[in-house]
Amino acid sequence: MRASRLLFALATTIGVLSALPAAPAAAQTTLKMNISLAQNSSYGVAIDAFAREVEKRTSGRYKVQNFYSGALGAERESIEGIQLGTLDLTLTSTGPIPNFVPDVAILDIPFLFKDYAQARAVLDGPIGQEMLQKFPAKGIVALGWAENGFRHMTNNKRQVVVPDDLKGLKMRTMENPIHIAAYKQFGILPTPMAFTEVYTALQQGTVDGQENPLSVITSAKLDQVQKNLTLTGHVYSPALILMSKAQWDKLSPSDKQAFQDAAREAIKVNRARIDDDEKRAIADLRAKGMIVVENVDKAKFQEALAPVYVEFARRFGQENIDKIKNYK
Repeated sequence: MRASRLLFALATTIGVLSALPAAPAAAQTTLKMNISLAQNSSYGVAIDAFAREVEKRTSGRYKVQNFYSGALGAERESIEGIQLGTLDLTLTSTGPIPNFVPDVAILDIPFLFKDYAQARAVLDGPIGQEMLQKFPAKGIVALGWAENGFRHMTNNKRQVVVPDDLKGLKMRTMENPIHIAAYKQFGILPTPMAFTEVYTALQQGTVDGQENPLSVITSAKLDQVQKNLTLTGHVYSPALILMSKAQWDKLSPSDKQAFQDAAREAIKVNRARIDDDEKRAIADLRAKGMIVVENVDKAKFQEALAPVYVEFARRFGQENIDKIKNYK
């Protein structure tokens, strides 16, 4: 008798529980992230890692949907979208950043950094971290410094060995006032345009050349439309993982930490890919038919920029420039 009563009570309990509505699954928020480069690039592998880490660290409550090759717009348009809240995330070079956060322009001064180790130390240290704090006032949250790399020059007209070889070349440049001022000093005819337009412009002869890190030259297959490469290493080009402040403000403190941690992992992947590309790129580009000038007297290129360095010192303060140059 007791056993039958127990079975009846158990069955009743199961019936009541099954009649209750199921607990709703945690809602998933999908965020859109756009880059100007292809998926198989230092940016592409970084944002793919970022998406995986965000989903893992938020237990699937946040998902990042990635778009490549400027599918949602070029770099400047992406940053504008983040300000407006029409785009959630991007990984962008600092090319257009001074138009939004002017203080970052100091990083674009030619020959400011000695090598990758020093550049990364500056960005990861107090100087770089202080700059990140200038973004929220512009409606943007900067999650961390990735990189584009040291930039080199390519063209279809002639081999560039000394600064005078640059005179009269029509070169695509980033939409960056510091770069443009320096290239004019070289005698280059700067032609600012979004990276998404570069391949076609080179193919059609709209411009003679362009300048970009080896990782970008290889991933964008610029060897197909450029003959000469000179390893000038004239500018170190940082990159940033940016997020809309409107979206950031919706995150809980623990989710904010998750996004920052995901950005750190993405930056590791980005830098590792840059390092790998740097080791292989020159041999690969030569094998594909490019003429590569390696032994460049960089001191001569710096001397050619002497007048514009005076302008940079006036704008940024020589003390601030030296602080970066001498950082260890």
